[in-house]
Amino acid sequence: MPNGRRVTRRAALATAVLLLCGLTLVLGYLNKARCAGAPFHPDGRSAVFDSAKDADVCYSDIQFLWLGRDIDNHVFPYLDGSITPDGALVGGVVEYPVLSGVLMWLGAIPAHTDADFLRWSALLLAPFALLTAWMLARMAGGAALLWAIGTPLVLYAFHNWELPVVCTAVAAVYVVTVPRWSLRTRGVVAAVLLGLGFCLKLYPGIFVLPLLAYVLTGGPGGRRDVRGALLTGAAAAGTVLLVNLPFALAGFDGWLASFAFQRLRQADITTNSLWYWGLRPLYPASSAGEENFQHTVSFASPVLILASFALALWLGWRRWQGSGVYPWVGVSGAMLCGFLLFHKVHSPQYTLWLVPFLVLLVVPWWLVGAYLVADVAIGVGVFRYFYALGTGEGVEPMENVVQFGVWGRAVLLAVFFVLFLRAEQREDRITSGPRATASPSRTPRPAPAAPR
Repeated sequence: MPNGRRVTRRAALATAVLLLCGLTLVLGYLNKARCAGAPFHPDGRSAVFDSAKDADVCYSDIQFLWLGRDIDNHVFPYLDGSITPDGALVGGVVEYPVLSGVLMWLGAIPAHTDADFLRWSALLLAPFALLTAWMLARMAGGAALLWAIGTPLVLYAFHNWELPVVCTAVAAVYVVTVPRWSLRTRGVVAAVLLGLGFCLKLYPGIFVLPLLAYVLTGGPGGRRDVRGALLTGAAAAGTVLLVNLPFALAGFDGWLASFAFQRLRQADITTNSLWYWGLRPLYPASSAGEENFQHTVSFASPVLILASFALALWLGWRRWQGSGVYPWVGVSGAMLCGFLLFHKVHSPQYTLWLVPFLVLLVVPWWLVGAYLVADVAIGVGVFRYFYALGTGEGVEPMENVVQFGVWGRAVLLAVFFVLFLRAEQREDRITSGPRATASPSRTPRPAPAAPR
């Protein structure tokens, strides 16, 4: 195709994806704004919030956290406050890493009610979703529509503060695809972005390990680069240190409390995990049974997560030995699947973390559709389930919907774990040039089959 036509089609595709993403974000905001608005209580809480958040499925953590974290008092986070022995946060502490806390503070500056806070936060977060859509369109072409117009963006765009962290993770992948820079430079810049992502919601930090392996092995047709891998790791660690150090020095107890809160959080009816729905029924319905259950989860969850990480990294290494290219994006996606599957908390909005991998990696679309159906069962069903528990009506049908979502996502995450490790990275056939070949010094062999 002539270069001029290629550029025109690329611009048209990116424009269409951006426009559609913008419309989806409007729908996402209107969905949550149904829970916000006059009349307000004296503390700025919308009177409709408590009555509608579950019944009308318009709950958002953004609106909920307007109260209880000193956000309504415009207190800069982490500088004071702490966590109590039973896991309750006090003072100006929020339960997220520092950059998310700063975004929360920024969104609250012009706000005087929870409706204001939701609106200003949405305006603050929306550009991250649009930038993510643009990068995905550049890398994967029309498949980016899964992000731009998919149900997850409607349900969760303004449910929590996920959009900035997803943007950093996608940006790291995008940077690695820039051909004009050396692989070492791309690795360092991507590591900085993943470090920033860690300071937003932690999970992009796990992608540093496969990125290190990719840089170490030299990428397509490259040579091993030990120094580049070390610089990449140092860039990620240095970014996390530089961002967190001022907060740790200014208010150590408040800074540490955000990490302690996540560590102390228990697997319960609000966490949507296989631990609560699969393992909890095996323990007695007593305080001793609950204590033993939580102890088991606290041990088994991190062990299985780490084991899934090690397995993904090892299988990625085996694929490199056969193909000559370490599949760092596929390994990163598999590691995320392991985390989502075995972590004791699986909040609905975490689906936004997974969607970019479903865009970037070639997996069957029917499986993607099945995952979205299971996700909607959680994103809608869990709140209707809470409403049913409160009213005592229709509890069993809604519990079945929630269990369908929990187990449907769990099974498909296990499937995606395997498929991501074997998948090719999707290419925008409008913009992509010839594929990079393996090093002439290495004769590519077929990638080993994944264990059955």
